[in-house]
Amino acid sequence: MPAFAFRKSSHSDPERECVEVATNVPNIVAVRDSKDPEGRILRFTPAAWAAFQRALRASNG
Repeated sequence: MPAFAFRKSSHSDPERECVEVATNVPNIVAVRDSKDPEGRILRFTPAAWAAFQRALRASNG
């Protein structure tokens, strides 16, 4: 199992929406809820993560 180095998103709200992302493992972008660090980790390919970010930017106009 790779050791992910998570960092909190600059868009996270410390009271409610807390997301951490790790990009230190080749070919994997890992995402977790910072309020549940022992919980599940979502894993994406860098291409899928980039597409997700583009979709978010597009929806926020």
